[in-house]
Amino acid sequence: MNQAPGRGRRLRFEGWIAGVGTASGTRLVVGYWPSSPWGEFADVMVERADGQRELLAPSARIADFVAGTYRFDDVTRCPVTVVAESGRWQVAAGPLRLTFTPGRRDALGFLLRAVPRRVASAPLWAAACDLPARCLLSGVRTRGSAGAGRREWYAALDHHPITAAQASWDGSDLGGLRWVDPPVRFGFGSVPRRPSLTRVVSTVELPAGEE
Repeated sequence: MNQAPGRGRRLRFEGWIAGVGTASGTRLVVGYWPSSPWGEFADVMVERADGQRELLAPSARIADFVAGTYRFDDVTRCPVTVVAESGRWQVAAGPLRLTFTPGRRDALGFLLRAVPRRVASAPLWAAACDLPARCLLSGVRTRGSAGAGRREWYAALDHHPITAAQASWDGSDLGGLRWVDPPVRFGFGSVPRRPSLTRVVSTVELPAGEE
């Protein structure tokens, strides 16, 4: 792993983040990480209409790391599965069932794909994109201070609007697809207000001494 003077090692996660709002006011953020320091995994961050924040994570190790990096009121360990086929994504995580359909790549997606991957996935590039992201995408940040003294960079590689979604919690329908509004409050930034699926590389830098 790369290491900066006075800082700890950097952990790299490559995958997809989906952000969805619902008519009930519940907002969902799904992270699907085919490549990570702990292999393939997925997790879901949930914020309800009353502001209650919950993490759904598949193991103690992942739950501890994510809850140490972001802020939650509750953490639930449960199997989290993501299946993407025939143009639809299906997510199952404890009480949550979510199905969503990404649309065709939009103008932002084409712009992101035009940047060479080696450049686009670098923390330095992510830092340079922070101001444009804040100006163009309300609530979105590409770098910031995370929990437990960690720092994080999000490098976006592709972007698709989500055109349809169905979600339920313990069998109760969460309502139709809506924008992610108000922004979610798990960390230093939110997902885009418009429901979307974004391909990302997330780099988390640990403080010195953390393993």
